[in-house]
Amino acid sequence: MNRTKKLVCSISTILRHARSSNSLRDRFSARSSKTHLSWESTFTTSSLENVSRIPGKDSRLGLRLSGRIFCSESLETKNPRCWNCGFSPEGLPFLFCESCRSVQPVDDSVDYFQIFGLEKKYDIDVGSLERKYKDWQKKLHPDLVHNKSEKERDYAAEQSGKVTEAYRTLTKPLSRATYIIMELREAIAEASDSKALNVIRLQIQEKLKHWSGSFVKAFESQKFDEAATCIQRMTYYERACEEIVKKI
Repeated sequence: MNRTKKLVCSISTILRHARSSNSLRDRFSARSSKTHLSWESTFTTSSLENVSRIPGKDSRLGLRLSGRIFCSESLETKNPRCWNCGFSPEGLPFLFCESCRSVQPVDDSVDYFQIFGLEKKYDIDVGSLERKYKDWQKKLHPDLVHNKSEKERDYAAEQSGKVTEAYRTLTKPLSRATYIIMELREAIAEASDSKALNVIRLQIQEKLKHWSGSFVKAFESQKFDEAATCIQRMTYYERACEEIVKKI
């Protein structure tokens, strides 16, 4: 039996075991209508929930990227200044001015992980996330600026709302995983030139290599649920590569 036939038989075996164990499609069907993904829809909800249990040295979901950081230099070259006193911070996020203690307007280029000073990965320190969230609300909550100008009250309402949304998204494993996936899609959509796209493609290819190796190990160990998840990951990243090729 040649290599192609072996691979076909392997995939058939995996899918048969996955169906019989009711580990993939049944768990996903109840939630699929709530998850709005396009070409990434083959990366199922069940695989997102199980990501922390996938073996291997790299159990992180998706790429270590921020769509806007990856596709442009906007965050690196930006030099924000306080609207009230002109103070310029050393880096992002700049939600609150430590100099004059004014709440700043929302910067849409700042992602949810940056707000809390977290590395962009699936496995996060939930305790650190909660502590930082409470710290932000002590500075940004609208009740704290009730005697400030209308403009700053509006800034506080917007900033507090975004921080709360970010906290709720990152606290839950499924919404955190989905957010990372959408960041990859945005990274591809917002890439300004072929050079940026090729950078993303190289990292995606590394992910494909990793999950291909994980598939082999899982299949040989007869861990069919994990092997099926590896196939879904590979399919997702292959489609991401196809999107990049179309843009180039």
